[in-house]
Amino acid sequence: MTRWRIVLEYDGAPFAGWQLQEGEPTVQGAVEEALVPLLGHAARVHGAGRTDAGVHAAVQVAVFETTTERTAREIRDGLNARLPPAIACVDAEVADLDFDPRRSRHTKTYRYTWLTRPAPSPLRRGRVWHIRASLDVRSMHEAAQAIVGTHDLTSFRAAGDGAEHPVRTIAAASVTESGDEVHLRMKGVGFLRHTVRIVAGTLYEIGLGERSPTWFGEVLAARDRTAAGRTAPPEGLLLERVDYGEGEPSSS
Repeated sequence: MTRWRIVLEYDGAPFAGWQLQEGEPTVQGAVEEALVPLLGHAARVHGAGRTDAGVHAAVQVAVFETTTERTAREIRDGLNARLPPAIACVDAEVADLDFDPRRSRHTKTYRYTWLTRPAPSPLRRGRVWHIRASLDVRSMHEAAQAIVGTHDLTSFRAAGDGAEHPVRTIAAASVTESGDEVHLRMKGVGFLRHTVRIVAGTLYEIGLGERSPTWFGEVLAARDRTAAGRTAPPEGLLLERVDYGEGEPSSS
């Protein structure tokens, strides 16, 4: 038995998320379907994170097992020949049998992007939250530091989240500006459902000057979803990195 570790890149717009859902197109389902003719049998694919509907990934680490002999190039190219255009396998390698993309020690980095200019961008459509206003990046960054550390993230947890408890560790959070885009990055060991999008929606109010930076800490302390801002649209969210071990990136 061989366990393969693959790195996927995908446009989340056509999918109802990563995880299998009956009657819905999902990234996991598309990858598993593409593997059948390549391996000659069905294989369950497990990913590092369960991105929601419409959310993109630059790096999604996943594994599957097979007794069929294939080279890394055959796995990568064979998948790309069978996957829909919205998904690509950018790397494949043999993994240790005990490697688990979710349970092995790792961090994930998500990036949320606002486009802050009067006109929309056809070339970035579906990749950003377009707003026709400038944002106070400094105040947003200052506010976001309150979430760094280990906290109860109930205020930034979607209804229906199935996690056993709301405590998570956020290793880093930043808000930066690049041209006409503003980027929120959050790095953590684990995230609750919609956490980054709710954080983005909350910071948005601060960026517009509707709330002070100290309000964000008050929202966090409230442990109440109704205290936070809106859930930002999914198209601005990207799973940017998955890192295993000290300085070991998920892709080459």
